[in-house]
Amino acid sequence: MIQRLIATFFMSFGLSFLMSCWVTFINLGWSDEFFSQWMAAFRLAWPAAAVIAFFMAPLVQNATNYIVRRLPG
Repeated sequence: MIQRLIATFFMSFGLSFLMSCWVTFINLGWSDEFFSQWMAAFRLAWPAAAVIAFFMAPLVQNATNYIVRRLPG
């Protein structure tokens, strides 16, 4: 369980950090407000990403195992 929590922490942090940057850039471009808006988006995105990643991880793992078992070779 601790491994799952740590993996969720790092994966959700990285994805929400980079995705919130990307979406903020698409919406605002490089502006004076970019950094503050990016951090505001990140603060909202990270908790949501962490909860989603935690609960989806077993489903993704099972789907991956299913696909890999059926690959030729």
